[in-house]
Amino acid sequence: MRETKNELQVKPLGWWIRSHYCDELGVEDVDQQVCLMGWVQYRRDHGGLIFIDLRDRKGLTQVVFTPEFNAQALEEAHGLRAEFVLAVKGVVRERPGDMVNPNLKTGEIEVAVTEFRLLNRAKTPPFIIEDRVDAAESLRLKYRYLDLRRPFMSENIVFRSRAVQAVREFLHENEFIEIETPILTKSTPEGARDFLVPSRLNQGQFYALPQSPQLFKQLLMCSGLDRYYQVVKCFRDEDLRSDRQPEFTQVDIEMSFADEEAVMSMAEKMISELFKKTLDVYMETPFTRISYAQAVAEYGLDRPDIRFDLKLRDVTHIVKGSEFRLFAEADLIKALVVPGGSILSRKDIDDFTDFVKIYGARGLAWIKIKENEWQSPIAKFLSELERSTLSVELDLQVGDIVFFQAGKPDMVNTALGSLRVKLGERFDLIPKDVFAPVWVTDFPLLEWDEEEKRWVARHHPFTSPRDGHFELLETDPGQALARAYDLVLNGNEIGGGSIRIHNSLEQQKMFEALGIIESEAKSKFGFLLQALEYGAPPHGGIAFGLDRLIMLMTKTASIRDVIAFPKTQKAACVMTEAPSGVSPRQLRELGLKLREKPAEG
Repeated sequence: MRETKNELQVKPLGWWIRSHYCDELGVEDVDQQVCLMGWVQYRRDHGGLIFIDLRDRKGLTQVVFTPEFNAQALEEAHGLRAEFVLAVKGVVRERPGDMVNPNLKTGEIEVAVTEFRLLNRAKTPPFIIEDRVDAAESLRLKYRYLDLRRPFMSENIVFRSRAVQAVREFLHENEFIEIETPILTKSTPEGARDFLVPSRLNQGQFYALPQSPQLFKQLLMCSGLDRYYQVVKCFRDEDLRSDRQPEFTQVDIEMSFADEEAVMSMAEKMISELFKKTLDVYMETPFTRISYAQAVAEYGLDRPDIRFDLKLRDVTHIVKGSEFRLFAEADLIKALVVPGGSILSRKDIDDFTDFVKIYGARGLAWIKIKENEWQSPIAKFLSELERSTLSVELDLQVGDIVFFQAGKPDMVNTALGSLRVKLGERFDLIPKDVFAPVWVTDFPLLEWDEEEKRWVARHHPFTSPRDGHFELLETDPGQALARAYDLVLNGNEIGGGSIRIHNSLEQQKMFEALGIIESEAKSKFGFLLQALEYGAPPHGGIAFGLDRLIMLMTKTASIRDVIAFPKTQKAACVMTEAPSGVSPRQLRELGLKLREKPAEG
């Protein structure tokens, strides 16, 4: 490789102005004088010619250094390296026919350089700046500013910006008001653990970072600002996974004088318009609606993926009396039939068995339907009547496999529902280019917390019961249904909301049902209870998880791929090394003292 004797000098940008991005030039621009700016993606040194692929956030353009246009620039270009920052001026010319790159948007042209400036050098990056990178995610997160240069990542962030703009445009057109709510607020029990911030001016007291703007948006409805929205950061100190972060973004919406139909109809129109504007995907409205009870009965989960038709079937009444002890002892027995599934090997089945154990299952019963036999360790425990009844009710065919799960209802539904998704992926039953939204409604208002031995709110304690269900809070809390609704897309909850309690006395009754005594309610929610006494209108709303929604729209595997600077699964930023220690002086100013860690060993 040829090198220059003198080191290439960095020059100031001066009065140079970019004329085009690197994806904007085509044959219609031939002979035009242009100025491009970006990073060196690749350099190909042919001695008498040097080709460079110049990259910016929009794409690539090939620029060529030739003695015909500037011999001095050609000589200096030998010193250019990957990720050097350049500004080039030149003439657009058509590539020879045998050099056209059909895989590149600008593949029919190149820019012959008449002048260039090196704006900055770059060290050799720790991984190649291209989409086909095999670097570990931890390394890419450490150098996130480099990772964001990759087209895949850059396009995700740009798409996110376009999506937020589309949402804002829709809401403004529908007379919603964008209002900011406080980040430093009061710690209130809303489900997850709060992030706490110590106060220097009020030592010994703490702010909490909001898990959502729930209370503030209800107060805005009390204020008469009847259509509110906010694209807002929220914080939850909880265990992380691929679709969860300690700080995340919600599109938060609240409406006065609205019932479920009004909120859900507005949300459908917003989502439909978002997909049309950003992906050119048409979503038919109204969306499918199913009850929570139906979702759990047929899909096992309250976030059903309705893109494929495998459904769970309750067979308790058929096999409860069988000689198979696990069935005999179970509260609920469900079956899942996979057409053609008998091709699964014993290792496949063992892997699926290990998978359901994650959800508390003791094992996984199965039967392969063969031509003249049922192949299974449990087949011998089933009577002829049980076999014939299963065959008819499950419409069993030769080549099918039936999976069974038995035990407590929550475990059975969750384990078999999760296995359903796994099997859908294994047998390629899930269409890749389909978006299938579904509303899940009629959730239980409360659920029993076995550890705390009390009822807790399934959504939050401000959700209104269905009409006529307030009385059940005293007589049969588990049967009370909520005026709540979740929007599920391809098996992922993307939004959830409810109609709120807007009467102070009813809100106090809800607190009582949750075991929140009057003094605690006044201490933590007194400002809300007071506001409800001053003519609060009926109101309700919905919040969309923006990160998860963008993840689904871009078909990425993790929300970390659609957040500019995400945290790891241990809620750490490996780039900035946050969280980190603070100085003794800072602790003294806050009136805090750290407890010493116990000695190891």
